[in-house]
Amino acid sequence: MRIILDAMGGDHGAAEFVKGAYMSLAEHDVEIALVGAEDELISLMKQEDPDGKYSAKISIIPATEVVDMHDDPLKSMKAKPDSSMTVALRTLAEGKGDAVVSCGNTGALLTQATLIVKRIRGIRRAALAPIIPTATGVAILIDSGANAECTPEYLYQFALMGSAYSERALGVKSPKVGLLNNGEEEHKGDAVHQEAYKLLKAAGDKGIINFIGNIEGRDGPLGAADVIVADGFSGNVYLKTVEGVGLYFARELKGMFMSSLLGKLAGLMVRKNIAGFKKKIDYNDAGGAPLLGIRKPVIKAHGSTKARSVYHCIVQASEYVESGIAASLAESLKEGNEADE
Repeated sequence: MRIILDAMGGDHGAAEFVKGAYMSLAEHDVEIALVGAEDELISLMKQEDPDGKYSAKISIIPATEVVDMHDDPLKSMKAKPDSSMTVALRTLAEGKGDAVVSCGNTGALLTQATLIVKRIRGIRRAALAPIIPTATGVAILIDSGANAECTPEYLYQFALMGSAYSERALGVKSPKVGLLNNGEEEHKGDAVHQEAYKLLKAAGDKGIINFIGNIEGRDGPLGAADVIVADGFSGNVYLKTVEGVGLYFARELKGMFMSSLLGKLAGLMVRKNIAGFKKKIDYNDAGGAPLLGIRKPVIKAHGSTKARSVYHCIVQASEYVESGIAASLAESLKEGNEADE
């Protein structure tokens, strides 16, 4: 299995991608293709692996340009045809790799994945589906930023894709699907969410998905649903709020335990518990967000990702490939559409 890394798009540069790549090579049977500035990558590889222990399992695909966060997503492919992102996705589309991991411009990654790798037949929009921590385990949030404006049909398809991913990638039996809204009642929300509710309820009544109704923002962290369906705008706000609240509590806990000698002693007693909590809310341990609906696995890593997160994204990408989820999503969509007719 060959995982293609867009090594140039992150806030911390190529060094973190190279470190993360070698971490994965040491523990997993994968091959890595680093896409980016050849001379820089060669230098970084020599630092990480001076003896060339993993030289047979890692390679470089040269790219001379970088899509940055300020580039127009629609124009990026034409403006920078030799960018690391474009080259990585083109390599995947040509069958020279099995998955792509990138922490570059989200809009550009979505646009280019759609144009180069293509969507699964029948999918109207691909969606970002990160895995987020909850009180009962984890949940899939779909969409978390790829589609700011959605139609009821988009939300319906997000539910189908999220449910299939939860069941086949995470092993959740009959995952509970909730529609993120500003109230639990079916008449809540704007016209789009009210119509989406009707579509999802009909799908639930037919056994296509396990729809539990609307859920509010506070319900998600408490584990109300295994799949949280949202438009990209609301989903992104929800995701960043969860991240921010988690970081806030982690810092507050640290401050309380470090404020006095008694606090430090108490901190030592619960150190393992705190470490477990911090690990649960740290995106560096959660991998990235798969772009569900694209024909081949594309993983969007956090923009400020570091080596440990790159490692987890590579593991996530390899598991995505092995599961055959891309093909199963197409089948789930077909079954859902047929049942809805």
